[in-house]
Amino acid sequence: MQTRRLGRRGRTVTAIGYGAAPLGNLFTAVSDAEAEAAVAAAWDAGVRYFDTAPHYGLGLSERRLGAALLRYPRDEVVVSTKVGRLLVPAGPGGPERDLATDFDVPADLRREWDFSGPGVLRSIDESLTRLGLDRVDVVLVHDPDDHERQALEGALPALLDLRSQGIVGAVGVGMNQSAMLTRFVERVDLDVVLLAGRYNLLDQSALDDLLPAARRRGTSVVTGGVFASGILARAWPPDDATYNYDRASADVLARARRIATLCREHGVSLPAAAVQFVLGSDVVASALLGMRSAAEVHRNAPLLDVRIPGELWAALQSEGLLRADAPVPSGVAA
Repeated sequence: MQTRRLGRRGRTVTAIGYGAAPLGNLFTAVSDAEAEAAVAAAWDAGVRYFDTAPHYGLGLSERRLGAALLRYPRDEVVVSTKVGRLLVPAGPGGPERDLATDFDVPADLRREWDFSGPGVLRSIDESLTRLGLDRVDVVLVHDPDDHERQALEGALPALLDLRSQGIVGAVGVGMNQSAMLTRFVERVDLDVVLLAGRYNLLDQSALDDLLPAARRRGTSVVTGGVFASGILARAWPPDDATYNYDRASADVLARARRIATLCREHGVSLPAAAVQFVLGSDVVASALLGMRSAAEVHRNAPLLDVRIPGELWAALQSEGLLRADAPVPSGVAA
């Protein structure tokens, strides 16, 4: 699989990354065997970049990912995790399952926001224990939407110090918005930012701020939400398609279906166009795909091999379905 530069320090990642939130039983439960098979299928497909977080299933994603990666050469894989939420014992009287945050796991732990320097060190140490690793390659400050100052004054200086010591390979921030990510990029020497849901075939708003800033600063962007919460994941968006973590509106559904129609007319699938579009920007290092099963890996990994004619991108732009200033792929993506 094609690899791309991550930041300015010589690290590379595969063009498709494995988003491991589903391994934490996101929305629905998967078994340990299914989780292991999904990671194995991703490895066999050439994926070498895996992203997780303590938040995902109250540590279950980290534990499953670490166990599944034990069989593979450590130096060949890039593992990313996140800081900002510590996992602490849950008190009595709470819910039995963590369903309120969309993870089907026992609620024996709870999340506690902590963007302090000591909190970062504790979070990384606990993540290493769950992962069964002696290091993580990339550490991201996770969802500091309501904690911008604490992230700037606590978490990020601590991570930059760890990077200078060689303990952490790359430092970044992961969020669902581009505006604050842009401020972080402009103020901090970041290697990478993870942007979820704001750069895809239905939303290119990051072209207004984050992507230009990242280019100026030499910061790489990893995209999450490539399928826009599911509406772009099938060749034809169904009536009950989800967008931005909710039921898609009639307008969004109609727009997605028009894009799907143009894809069909040009002999490609909507998911292939969705993945390859985000990789059309030279600022984007990888597209993270959350895959809960080997079957989903087998369906998604070949999307980079689909030849997409330039006429499709031109048609999308001429109909106003894609911004005229959006960079588009040229030739075969991988």
